[in-house]
Amino acid sequence: MMNSALGRFRLIGLIEGISYLVLLGIAMPLKYFWDYPAAVKIAGSLHGLFFVLYILALAHVTMTNKWSFMKVIGAFIASLLPFGNFVLDARLKKEQ
Repeated sequence: MMNSALGRFRLIGLIEGISYLVLLGIAMPLKYFWDYPAAVKIAGSLHGLFFVLYILALAHVTMTNKWSFMKVIGAFIASLLPFGNFVLDARLKKEQ
């Protein structure tokens, strides 16, 4: 999976997607229901790091594989939706 730009992008996308779900599904309930704001601070910081890595990997795979503008926009939008990265990964797996 790590041998190509697309493989690295898929891996980072999965990690970023998991961090997003942890932020939304675990850290935010801990903050708002159990008054534990440190969870959002930690999970949010990690998610921010993974999101930046995702954007860098998206730029790299775009240049390497000459992706169209619409495909890049679709990959970006997928990163904003819960479970979007997992749907994108399933489609990219067929391409790889």
